[in-house]
Amino acid sequence: MAKDKKPRRPRAETPRGFRDSFGAEVRQRAEMLAAITDVYHAHGFEPLESSAVETVEALGKFLPDVDRPNEGVFAWNDEDEGWLALRYDLTAPLARVYAQHRNALPNPYRRYAVGPVWRNEKPGPGRFRQFYQCDADTVGSASPAADAEICAMLAQALEAAGIPAGDYVIRLNNRKVLNGVMEAAGVLDPADTEKFAAERGIVLRAIDKLDRLGEAGVRALLGEGRKDASGDFTKGAGLSEEQADIVMGFVSARRDTGAATCARLRELVGASVAGAEGVTELETIAELLESAGLGPEKAIIDPSVVRGLGYYTGPVYEAELTFEILDEKGRPRQFGSVAGGGRYDDLVKRFTGQTVPATGVSIGVDRLLAALLAKGRLESATSGPVIVTAMDKARMGAYQAMARELRAAGIRAEVFLGGGNMGKQLKYADARNAPVAVIEGEDERARGVVQLKDLALGARLAADIETHEAWAAQPAQMEIPRAALVKGVQEIIARGGAGTGTGRG
Repeated sequence: MAKDKKPRRPRAETPRGFRDSFGAEVRQRAEMLAAITDVYHAHGFEPLESSAVETVEALGKFLPDVDRPNEGVFAWNDEDEGWLALRYDLTAPLARVYAQHRNALPNPYRRYAVGPVWRNEKPGPGRFRQFYQCDADTVGSASPAADAEICAMLAQALEAAGIPAGDYVIRLNNRKVLNGVMEAAGVLDPADTEKFAAERGIVLRAIDKLDRLGEAGVRALLGEGRKDASGDFTKGAGLSEEQADIVMGFVSARRDTGAATCARLRELVGASVAGAEGVTELETIAELLESAGLGPEKAIIDPSVVRGLGYYTGPVYEAELTFEILDEKGRPRQFGSVAGGGRYDDLVKRFTGQTVPATGVSIGVDRLLAALLAKGRLESATSGPVIVTAMDKARMGAYQAMARELRAAGIRAEVFLGGGNMGKQLKYADARNAPVAVIEGEDERARGVVQLKDLALGARLAADIETHEAWAAQPAQMEIPRAALVKGVQEIIARGGAGTGTGRG
């Protein structure tokens, strides 16, 4: 008789392209998002939480570099609902929400949203299949003032999060201008917008890779195609040299001032009505940003900005961090883009058949958090709770009372609930980055005192205190009356500079 096989245990590992987030990172993200959403709230925007799952039809096919409806998203065929998918951004769901509830919503509708999104793409270093976004959008206003407000609000949000003026720049462009250039280049027919659609998609993606590929690489993609260092070949748009010259002229149209850039763009769009309209919108937005205090040191017109998603119809913008960090090989590089957005006037129209203007921005939460950590503008480790040790398991109620007393005073505190001796309990306190351990054994209880162990000072003794006299003047453990518990813990935390609020860690 064959022996029963042991049941196969599942492997304890995250799927490729996903990750787990622990205490300090989760707390830092929450604090950063609170600072950003406070800015949105101050501007009159309201929060919205929408479903993480949408129908594939509602999401639409807008991701770059994909040809099939389900490519790029995590989708499945439900026998009752049809094809469903995890949302790949927060904008497409907003279009569905507005179309569904438009009669009950104010017009314009101003909302912000925070949450995870999912992309079924090849993961890589720093590139995950699940990540957070933080969006703010205005639906129902066609005015360039709505675009300008989003850009000004984005600048305030970055500064509130910890990116000061001078460390970021908001770059603006307009898809209408690019369409005008494509008209001039002969790859856009206003009477038949489906014609040359594939070629235009390649042109958009090529321009979007300018920072990485340089002008030579972009020009190759505008023509027959480009072979990368690994030998892989990417098919190009098949434009002639003359057509490519017009597109490259657009890419390099930026001048010393916004006015000079706009003048050059007017030359490039030629007789295109849409192109001229786009230039006028850029001029208006630039004037409004200037009046809001966003001069050229904070916001510039940059024709190389196109944004990859296919639903943008007008102004597009991108927030780029301008400071340097070290990459994984220790080489300096600029951090790059952490936010982007634009106008998408046709997204709601897919549901209603009526044009509904909309504009908005999305902040890449994880990238912005990484930037703040790289610059040391967030604490890499937050202070943990005070640990009340449990010397006598029969007195657990008294230890819990100590923790409640500390929490009532605004101090994070917990009672050790594991098993083991004092050494194990103090090791746990160190692992929790606790500032103080409270010790009350039988002897301390009989005398009406508690011992307070300053764990932060204990860790610094070897590095900072060189003589016995110095240690005696600032001991790592002190005995105080039980009635003075809160005051004693507060004094130790204040002496060590650790956080005391319940919101830390």
